[in-house]
Amino acid sequence: MSNRSARTSLPMESLWEVMAKGSAAEERPRARVAPHIYAGLAVLVGLLARIALEPVMESGSAFLFFVPALLIGAFSGGLVAGLTATALGCAAGGLLLFRYGFPMTSAMDAPLFAALGVAIALGGERLRQAQREAAATNLHLLERDTYLQSLLNTVPDAMVVIEEHGLIQSFSPVAESLFGWRANEVIGRNVSMLMPSPDREGHDAYLARYHRTGERRIIGTGRVVVAQRKDGSTFPMELAVGEMSSSGHKYYTGFIRDISVQREAESQVQSLQAEVVHISRLSAMGEMAATLAHELNQPLSAITNYLSGGRRVLDKELPGSRALEAINKASEQALRAGQIIRRLREFVARGESERRVENLPALLDEASELALVGAQERGVRVETRQDPAVNDVLADKVQIQQVVLNLIRNALEAMEASDKRELLVSTALEPDEMVKVSVIDTGPGVSPEIVDQLFQPFVSTKGAQGMGVGLSICRTIIESHGGRIWMEPGPEGGAAFHFTLRQVSSEEAD
Repeated sequence: MSNRSARTSLPMESLWEVMAKGSAAEERPRARVAPHIYAGLAVLVGLLARIALEPVMESGSAFLFFVPALLIGAFSGGLVAGLTATALGCAAGGLLLFRYGFPMTSAMDAPLFAALGVAIALGGERLRQAQREAAATNLHLLERDTYLQSLLNTVPDAMVVIEEHGLIQSFSPVAESLFGWRANEVIGRNVSMLMPSPDREGHDAYLARYHRTGERRIIGTGRVVVAQRKDGSTFPMELAVGEMSSSGHKYYTGFIRDISVQREAESQVQSLQAEVVHISRLSAMGEMAATLAHELNQPLSAITNYLSGGRRVLDKELPGSRALEAINKASEQALRAGQIIRRLREFVARGESERRVENLPALLDEASELALVGAQERGVRVETRQDPAVNDVLADKVQIQQVVLNLIRNALEAMEASDKRELLVSTALEPDEMVKVSVIDTGPGVSPEIVDQLFQPFVSTKGAQGMGVGLSICRTIIESHGGRIWMEPGPEGGAAFHFTLRQVSSEEAD
């Protein structure tokens, strides 16, 4: 819908009132009688005028003064009122012929007058019919225009219509709120005013290239571009352009959707993913360091003991030899390595987390959103059951999200070869003021041979592809939060992983 049509049309309320009043007037009996009354009064006026002018007029022209009555009756009331005026005019003309004794030549005017009256009545009826059809057409166009405008006003996307030279013809209300411009401020101006540089300077060249080559880049497809508001700020938008021709001119309609919120959400998800991955790597390194420190302490102690024994033997047999000096240095370095490992182990063991009051449903939703990327493409049906009594918990948000992410990812990988792929993430309130979080899949389950060692370091359910530190890290995190983590067979043959966290009451949260 172009702005030209909007400017030439009357206000919607005025048109509706005119149509409604016209229709109502046609239906009222008084309105139907009025044309007959007007025709009768016109005949009476013509009769009185003819009588008054009798002294100065010839004996002819008895019916001439009643022609205006025919026009008034026909054009105000149509066929019936026109015929009424014709009949009254014939009667009045006959009265004049009788009263003044007009000659026979004047009497011959009566049939001509009657024929003229019928013709004028038929013409008036056709004119009235054309007026009614035009009114009905206008009403139909108005209804369609109003319906179309109501649809456009409710469309969530902004709409901008430009002509072939890039001048804006229409600017929807959504576009006004999106760009900050009023419609009367932009209509007639180049659409490039809504673009930042360098697109602003190159837009006319883009249109000219399209008109010259017909090569489509955005028209008929869609693209994510950058737009500029009235205040100079920019935002990403999804643009789809349609083309139409009218009266030999081309018009382009752009449908614009602001994707700032979507981009911000994607950025937050990516940031959260990077943070979780970073924490996961740090936790994996810490867990591996603690495990290595524990495992290497014993061989280092044995090495130190063997070196001490060898040093005593050499000190007796070859005192002051270079071999004894080398053994002493090796012993010193072994002790130094043991001290470094013990310090590293103590650092990892004393690692603290920033635990706060967190909303568990929101925490799980964020973690699930990240972990379930690609789940739909894998054909996994995901169900979430949140206990309404569960709300706040005391937790390190990033670490608990890491646990949930690890469990969900393990479940998705376990179900890759399963015919039935269903994943359930649920919460439940435990009787000891703890909250239980469950991740249940329909995969093949866990082999009985590794069930007892499942949460130990370097024990993996993925065979050679797994490092065996993920569940160990999860156990460390949950136990540092004062909870526990365990696995049991799922109700439908898969694996059910559960862990607990301490619940925080509303009074404690306040």
